[in-house]
Amino acid sequence: MILKKLIRRKRTVESAKPDLIIVGLGNPEPHYARTRHNAGWWLVDLLAEKHGIEVGRAHSTTRLGIGAIGERTVVLAKPRTHVNGSGAAVRYLLARFRTTQERLLVVYDETALPPGKLRLRPRGSAAGHNGIKSIIETLGNQDFARLRIGVGRPPPSGDMVGWVLGEMSAQDRELVDDAIVRATNSILYLLEEGVDRAMNKVN
Repeated sequence: MILKKLIRRKRTVESAKPDLIIVGLGNPEPHYARTRHNAGWWLVDLLAEKHGIEVGRAHSTTRLGIGAIGERTVVLAKPRTHVNGSGAAVRYLLARFRTTQERLLVVYDETALPPGKLRLRPRGSAAGHNGIKSIIETLGNQDFARLRIGVGRPPPSGDMVGWVLGEMSAQDRELVDDAIVRATNSILYLLEEGVDRAMNKVN
């Protein structure tokens, strides 16, 4: 009886229109897994682990999982398009779930913030991030929520591409991991109260 109820609840969740689609930006190949550019994937992975959501359904543009955080239905997504092509994954997700960008949250690395700092915003420019640039070009506007995870700037003589595609020091990774835990704890608040109120808790 309990098993039947769980299966029925799972089917109900999976057939519902999601309250939020959380897209973590990153590059799909294994050798990128620990690089700064994959910080968005780290948050999606932790959300999936905490809430028992399997992120494994393959589409040409994305891997995704459908489940519940609290009483809210969410989609967790990890694009397979590389960071620079993230717009294609977002286009697919919005069409697949017949929803709009008002239910979209994009999570990604931010070099303008120190390691471990979080910034939640309801909209904004790409600010040099090619993944966000791709999504803005796809949607035709900047009006979608985003959660930026600080990964720090490269040294003055450093190369930005090499920096975001490089791995962090153990100290910086610890700061970022702590921030991601804080971020996952705030997702339910975002779902219940909206972006504007959640900003006071996250930022």
